[in-house]
Amino acid sequence: MDVWQWTGIAIAVAISVLVVTLVHWLLRHPLAKLWQLSEPLVQRCRSSAYAAAVVVGVNVARPSRADMDAQFYYIIHHILTIAMIGALTWLAVSIAYAITDAVLLRLSWTNGDADRKARRLQTQVRLMRRILSTIIGFVAFAAILLTFEAVRGLGAGMLASAGLLSVVAGIAAQSVLGNLFAGLQLAFSDSLRINDIIVIEGEWGRVEELSLVNVTIRVWDERRLVLPVSHFTTNPFENWTKEGTSMTGWVLLRLDWAVPVVQIREELGNFVTQHPLWDGRRWGLQVTDILESGDIELRAVATVADADARWDLCCDLREHLISYIHANFPDALPRHRAELSTSDDHEDSPSIPRGSTMPTPRNADRSGTADHDGEG
Repeated sequence: MDVWQWTGIAIAVAISVLVVTLVHWLLRHPLAKLWQLSEPLVQRCRSSAYAAAVVVGVNVARPSRADMDAQFYYIIHHILTIAMIGALTWLAVSIAYAITDAVLLRLSWTNGDADRKARRLQTQVRLMRRILSTIIGFVAFAAILLTFEAVRGLGAGMLASAGLLSVVAGIAAQSVLGNLFAGLQLAFSDSLRINDIIVIEGEWGRVEELSLVNVTIRVWDERRLVLPVSHFTTNPFENWTKEGTSMTGWVLLRLDWAVPVVQIREELGNFVTQHPLWDGRRWGLQVTDILESGDIELRAVATVADADARWDLCCDLREHLISYIHANFPDALPRHRAELSTSDDHEDSPSIPRGSTMPTPRNADRSGTADHDGEG
């Protein structure tokens, strides 16, 4: 190769880079406000476009076979072919991500992440672009393999044993294909979406990422729980936001029978209706159980807009009711009762069921101690 050939390659590469730079400038300035796809294309395709421009420029201006040694030409031709496939694949995947970014951005603007339909569409778009990228990458990898003579020579033999290979490939790819179909099932059955609040494996958190292989859950304490996609199709889980984000928070209080339920209910209403996290739908206080310990169980409920507000409101509500009862009705706090009796009464006293109020011993004063008659 002489100087003119190298100069021709440099000029071709420079022209390709200038074309990409011009397109980049058009997308950033004149078309920025006219075309919604311009900004995602600039952000996603900048590096891949310049890489493709360099490879295309070199391929266009490369010397012919007559200008160099045949073996050297074959090596250069093979390397440039692989580089061309790789660069164009990178550019195609970048364009696919840019298009889906524009769709996701529009969904976010029109509906918001809190909207159930928007989150469902976002989940489906994110999953489909991963599938599309995987298919593009697989086709590119196959095309690169076919550039080798040895691989092309094996083609006939592979076709002849296609039955056996299909069985082997099916067994080897069983886990991958299982996760792939499980991801499609989750996305298009609307059972799991990005930003859903779920409870699984004893942890509750927000779905941060749904890929072809696993689901990443951001737990409330900022840990990440990563589970395979197939886990969600074979095991039950709670989805707190499947039909909406509104929730009902509840607090259980175990108190003595002396608790004034009506006054506690009034205080609950005053507190909840003035709390900024209450969504204005409903609140209430109910006696839900009589426990074996002899206490009664009260359940205070209040509705909120989402799971985060539910946790905060329940904590505030529990703290306020405990402080209120402790300050105003200390006799209503849980207590353990015991029977005090004389040794003579012990043999004749009937058995007291667990959890029942013990009778007051004979000759007992208000302090709970008994006066005993005895010698000395």
